[in-house]
Amino acid sequence: QVQLVESGGGLVQAGGSLSLSCAASGRTLRSYAMGWFRQAPGKERELVAGISWSGSSLYYADSVKGRFTISRDNAKNMVYLQMNSLEPEDTAVYYCAASLQVVMGLTTTPNYWGQGTQVTVSS
Repeated sequence: QVQLVESGGGLVQAGGSLSLSCAASGRTLRSYAMGWFRQAPGKERELVAGISWSGSSLYYADSVKGRFTISRDNAKNMVYLQMNSLEPEDTAVYYCAASLQVVMGLTTTPNYWGQGTQVTVSS
């Protein structure tokens, strides 16, 4: 079992930045692809960014390319999402997820989820 706990969400003005963190416990993250998903009210959950277990393969949704950066520190069992130039459309609950597959992409089904952290971007 892997437990994932997100932190770093909050309220920010458009154009601002936030940094999300995901702390894992229970097992080392070295064998897991990791990702950040988000779900806005009335919308389906979507993959925002993914990173392979080695960190060599990355995925970004078109809507966040150039603004968001995913990274991981396997030694610390941590995954991060740096979000810059935030827009009101980025408002959502952000979830950290782990998958036993090599990469985290659009067809990957995560095995574990965090509880989510709210990100609100005001205009």
